[in-house]
Amino acid sequence: MCQHQPRCPDVLASDRLAARVVAGHPEQGWSLLCNGIVLFDDAGALLPGGRAVVPPAQAPAALAAAA
Repeated sequence: MCQHQPRCPDVLASDRLAARVVAGHPEQGWSLLCNGIVLFDDAGALLPGGRAVVPPAQAPAALAAAA
């Protein structure tokens, strides 16, 4: 249970990725959020129940600029 004030968003909330980081491992590319979500550097996430959240696709303009 979250002890932060204000409380971190619930895992089912639309702003769930705004929860505080409780364990960060940038060298491995992931962080554990207070609400139990594992957040990956590419913006993908793994929810506590095992459901994966795919990262948003890059916009075509961003891909063209990178080329």
